[in-house]
Amino acid sequence: MVSVLRELLIYAIIVVVCIFIIPRYVIQRTIVSGSSMENTLFSDDNLLVEKVSYHFVDPKRFDVVVFYPYGRAAGEYYVKRVIGLPGETIQIKGNDIYINGKKIEEHYGKDPITYQGIASEPLKLGDDEFFLMGDNRKVSFDSRYEEVGPVHRDLLEGKAIIRIWPLKDFGTFD
Repeated sequence: MVSVLRELLIYAIIVVVCIFIIPRYVIQRTIVSGSSMENTLFSDDNLLVEKVSYHFVDPKRFDVVVFYPYGRAAGEYYVKRVIGLPGETIQIKGNDIYINGKKIEEHYGKDPITYQGIASEPLKLGDDEFFLMGDNRKVSFDSRYEEVGPVHRDLLEGKAIIRIWPLKDFGTFD
């Protein structure tokens, strides 16, 4: 009888960990809403977001991240690409992005940049701030807009690591 109760307790603990702990602290499924990350991600794509590593290592340039632009309490999240890192100075001139005065080479933008926003002048990022942009630059509401601005590390939920739906597009993405 004791072994049966012990086994049930172990199963109950496993269920609690799988249902509550893993999605909250380790990895979660996220659904892309909107076209701001096309042609990399599309509306209704399902992603797995890894939530642990950014507690130990810094996000890298061009990582695709999930973040809360208006704070976690608001509950609304965005999926964008890391362009600028803490301490860097960002400026957008025409269709080109400059970091610390040097033009960066990147191939993620779907269309030319038509709105430079707060990055039309040099924008110095704070020690824990990131400049994030969507790949579909014409429609993306991102760090170029004052309402979003540079994103503090505390608002990063995690790194999007794999697309799990639709199945025809299953796998990692760049």
